Amino acid sequence: MELSHPQAKIRLKDIEAELERLGAKPELTDEDEQQFDELTREFGEVDQHRRQLERMAALERVRTASTVSDRRPSAAAVRATGGTSLGQDGYDADPILNPDSVEDARFRNPWDLSEMRTFGQSKAQIGRELRARALSAVQKMGGASDRVRSTATDIIERWDDGDGRISRMCLATSSPEYMRAWSKMAAGKGHMITPEEQRALERAMSLTDSAGGYLVPFQLDPTVIITSNGSANFMRTVARQVVATGDVWNGVSSGAVSWSWDAEAAQVSDDSTTFAQPTVPVHKAAGFVPISIEALEDEANVTQEVARLLAFGRDTLEAAAFITGSGSGQPTGIITALAGGSSVVSPTTVETFAAADVYKVDGALPARYRQGASWMANRAIYNLIRQFDTQGGAQLWERIGADVPPMLLGRRALESEDMDGAFSAAATADNFLLLYGDFSNYVIADRIGMTVEFLPHLVGANQRPTGQRGWYAYYRVGADSVNDAAFRVLNVATTA
Repeated sequence: MELSHPQAKIRLKDIEAELERLGAKPELTDEDEQQFDELTREFGEVDQHRRQLERMAALERVRTASTVSDRRPSAAAVRATGGTSLGQDGYDADPILNPDSVEDARFRNPWDLSEMRTFGQSKAQIGRELRARALSAVQKMGGASDRVRSTATDIIERWDDGDGRISRMCLATSSPEYMRAWSKMAAGKGHMITPEEQRALERAMSLTDSAGGYLVPFQLDPTVIITSNGSANFMRTVARQVVATGDVWNGVSSGAVSWSWDAEAAQVSDDSTTFAQPTVPVHKAAGFVPISIEALEDEANVTQEVARLLAFGRDTLEAAAFITGSGSGQPTGIITALAGGSSVVSPTTVETFAAADVYKVDGALPARYRQGASWMANRAIYNLIRQFDTQGGAQLWERIGADVPPMLLGRRALESEDMDGAFSAAATADNFLLLYGDFSNYVIADRIGMTVEFLPHLVGANQRPTGQRGWYAYYRVGADSVNDAAFRVLNVATTA
């Protein structure tokens, strides 16, 4: 604890006022109870620190009195008194003359929220303080690459809400104490957790919606890792990604603004546009990672490996959902959103896929969306397109010896193994072979914070241990098209 004596006294007054406010409530919520316990514990720690500083200052005065009267006080006395006498308020002392002032020292350890002044501060002021601390923590947190730090900074700056919810989560789950505690839990060494690490776990658990589990450290959260390192799921590279802080992400969209030509001094016509409020519900996804005790003991870096496995499993699960997800208990896939609507394009010739259909889909997309459009298809479909012309004529896309080119009709050609890769004229079915559009109109809403529960022993059919441990992980994500007009999809439907 680095508080000076004046700062400690101010903090004790703030804690006392907050405890009185909570005590005046007729009934406390679970969150209030958690806050009351933390404040009570903090009051004892700060008060003990204050008494220690006073003892140090008293001892220094005795030493000073026994020497020459003009002797300068020692560094210990300066630290103890905050560079002032005990009766003065050094909370906002000059950081040059008094380098231990709060304004200078508070971000040496951005995770130490005991330095925050909350009493008398508005919700917005507290939120700004939390946000500033979180941004400082991102630069100091261990186990993070520069790309992860950049992505984490962007998430906090763009999506943190007014009360600092994301910042609170970042501060609670990125501290060195939490990282050590989580790593010990992941390795099955929970018995080695120190009291300081246990408090870090408890602070983070108070932020979760569930009663159990531990939030993945912020710098290892798959949401941050996937965004920073690039995803094998191409949909994430082109879709609009947002952060949801509730059960539903609420957006705003509208049609084009209507303009008109009006005569001089004439009343302007009604050029108003209609605003819509698209919503994207978030859904729970879960995964399980088993590992033998031997492999766990031999693994050099269990924490990083667990994070890698969780991120890979999440990416694989989402790749399918973002294309064909039903929207019931899972994200709504782009094909699911467009099927049966006006964005579906039929082939030039029934039950036939030909070069003319590529141009037909391109021409069907409104020009305002074409500028930022991309293609999405199964690799097998791209290979069919390459075979439209084998003689090197006007329809030649690329030589067979080359890989799938990144551009088709001057627009990016992205792959998805979950798009239809073949069609048959022998059965009645829809075959959505080629998707084209501006994918910024497909929104992926992520809830920051994946929770992991550690299972110390897995058991077999006879309820006996198998010599394995496991990690049960769950998180929430949603996705949907917020503007179907920005897409066109070719459906080579087959009939009986």
